[in-house]
Amino acid sequence: MATQTSSQEQDYPLGPVPLDKRKSVWSMGLVLLGFTFFTATMWAGGSVGVAFDFPTMLMVLAAGNLLLGIYAAMLGYIAAKTGLNTALMSRFTFGELGSKLSDFILGFTQIGWYAWGTATMAILLVKLTGMPEGMTTPLMILFGFAFCVTAFIGYRGLEWLSRVAVPAMIILVAVSMTIATSDAGGLSGLLSITPASEMTVAAAITLVFGTFVSGGTQATNWTRFAKSGKTAVIATLLAFFLGNGLMTLIGAFGALVYQQADIVDIMVAQGLATLGILMLFLNLWTTQDNTVYNFAVAGCNLVRTRSRKLVTVVGAGIGTVLAVMGMYQWLIPFLVLLGTFIPPIGGVIMASYFIGYKRQYPDLATASLPAFNLPGLAAYAIGSAAAYSSPWIAPIVGVLVAALSYSVILVVGQAVRERRALVMGTA
Repeated sequence: MATQTSSQEQDYPLGPVPLDKRKSVWSMGLVLLGFTFFTATMWAGGSVGVAFDFPTMLMVLAAGNLLLGIYAAMLGYIAAKTGLNTALMSRFTFGELGSKLSDFILGFTQIGWYAWGTATMAILLVKLTGMPEGMTTPLMILFGFAFCVTAFIGYRGLEWLSRVAVPAMIILVAVSMTIATSDAGGLSGLLSITPASEMTVAAAITLVFGTFVSGGTQATNWTRFAKSGKTAVIATLLAFFLGNGLMTLIGAFGALVYQQADIVDIMVAQGLATLGILMLFLNLWTTQDNTVYNFAVAGCNLVRTRSRKLVTVVGAGIGTVLAVMGMYQWLIPFLVLLGTFIPPIGGVIMASYFIGYKRQYPDLATASLPAFNLPGLAAYAIGSAAAYSSPWIAPIVGVLVAALSYSVILVVGQAVRERRALVMGTA
């Protein structure tokens, strides 16, 4: 009984979530919305907003976020059906030791986001309040550990914060968007704004899709708590299509009207500086606790420990160090890294579940898995190479090529084994 209680308190880092511990669509929807309400997403929307006319911009944002939502929802469906997160699914896809590669990649990207968010909070707070520059590093240290409190508690902590923060952020955003629309001269004013820069539609969709694809790949950390596959799909689409879509739209609106992509700068321009600081704090906290939670889950699988709370604190420490070292300046190359090397992981996992295991993973505790699943690792490498070299929408290319490669390897391998068995039987 003590072991079961400990596992529950740690949010089942090394095994499936029991059916009696599953959550409702509203519970998961709030947590995932809090996760997708993220400052960096607005900046991506801002880049799109100044590159297209208003109707084209809406089309690009809708397409990019719909593709992201579908990708995350497919992984969410698998998570709900199996009770497993991406790190645990990777054992079936890449092998017992091979899965550590995906653990490292997923954990590193999430702690990178945590570092960026921690630095952003400290830097902007100093800027907005006029505090001395020397306060920046102490504030990074303060926020670096403060943001992880709800993640330390676990799913319950994330949900409690989201119940308060998500409605508050929606209200603040609605107020700001109403003022922005008025300042632009209404819909006619928005339609008359001409693009200030150039970007291809493919590049814009890549930017929208790739900005939060790392989060979409690891949203399984919460959708594994879903009561059904349908619940997981609805909650994920709600968060990644509507929630992430709203964030990119806000950034695009701000770029069009105020030449600012971030909601905080927009609110300052609107004379709402105090509300802007509140929005910044809620916006970052609801994402920061989710990212360090993701790191902890991947870290538990990497070192095979159930001590998720300890790994959470370690992750916050690493993120704080990276923040102090200057993570704030590394956002763009970091986004390129995410969009290239994260999506193929999801592609291989989907092919492994639907085609390799025919929608039925064996019991993880008793399954005999190879140290390295070479077909899965090879498919990931092929998908990553295709994404890296693709002139088209790199993240989507990575997902599709990785999934197709794994499927082909499985089919060809099965055909070779059957032919070999036939030859030996004939002999």
